[in-house]
Amino acid sequence: MQQSQQQKEIINKYQIYLRLEKSLSANSVDAYLTDLDKLICFAGSEGLGIKEITYEDLQQFVAQLRDIGIHPRSQARIISGIKSFYRFLLLDDYITTDPTELLESPKIGLKLPEVLTVNEINNILDTIDLSSPEGQRNRAMLEVLYSCGLRVSELTSLRYSDVYFDEGFIKVEGKGSKQRLVPISDTAIKEIKNYLYDRNRVAVKKGFEDILFLSRRGTALSRIMVFHVIKQQTEMAGVQKNVSPHTFRHSFATHLLEGGANLRAIQEMLGHEKITTTEIYTHIDREFLRKEILEHHPRSKHRE
Repeated sequence: MQQSQQQKEIINKYQIYLRLEKSLSANSVDAYLTDLDKLICFAGSEGLGIKEITYEDLQQFVAQLRDIGIHPRSQARIISGIKSFYRFLLLDDYITTDPTELLESPKIGLKLPEVLTVNEINNILDTIDLSSPEGQRNRAMLEVLYSCGLRVSELTSLRYSDVYFDEGFIKVEGKGSKQRLVPISDTAIKEIKNYLYDRNRVAVKKGFEDILFLSRRGTALSRIMVFHVIKQQTEMAGVQKNVSPHTFRHSFATHLLEGGANLRAIQEMLGHEKITTTEIYTHIDREFLRKEILEHHPRSKHRE
């Protein structure tokens, strides 16, 4: 019983560690704890406490994940979370050796994000009925999503006071409450200004006065609502791709890269802490990159 109580205390401390020291969002913390709970259930079935688990136990746990059909990518995420937990135990002197040190994630291929062409984005935007009550809001919202490469959570929490119309920037609060300035296109600014007429007619609920994109109830839009709008407009445009808010973000980064933007600049605009996170975009359009090299590299030009 005492072990069980200590285990609860350790989990509580780990939760605080993730929130304060790792600066993770509430959603990310929940995901880490959900994955850790899978290991705790396994340990309980084996009569083990989480501090008693060995490398061999972890191998058996991973084998169970594989046997019940957990996708390799999900296996890799769970293992990453468990490694994080045992690093925490080591740092706080709960254990003296890390059983996850030699634990390997399953080999997974590079999954390239779905990317929209510029024409497909234009077609999606053109299907929006501007005569409907939410039409101009949706047009401005999707224009900002593509123009600035925002995460859906950054879009729904964007504040009117953080749009600098004259300077052509927006201030975005990303993961871990980190703020960044992102350039915004003249087209997106024009669509926001067109939307403000409709926004001013919404009865805004207390606490949402500064939120830019409002629901009909006068509150911030939910992530689900943004997904719904995109799904609806994508179907109307006849785009046969699995499109989500994140697809607009991937398309933003890809089109910048194709236009010659520096990878470090794209990293800053996306709010990626590590350049390796952004480097996935260098793999997206190999045919485009090959064409660029053939056209512009001096050794590839035809000699007379």
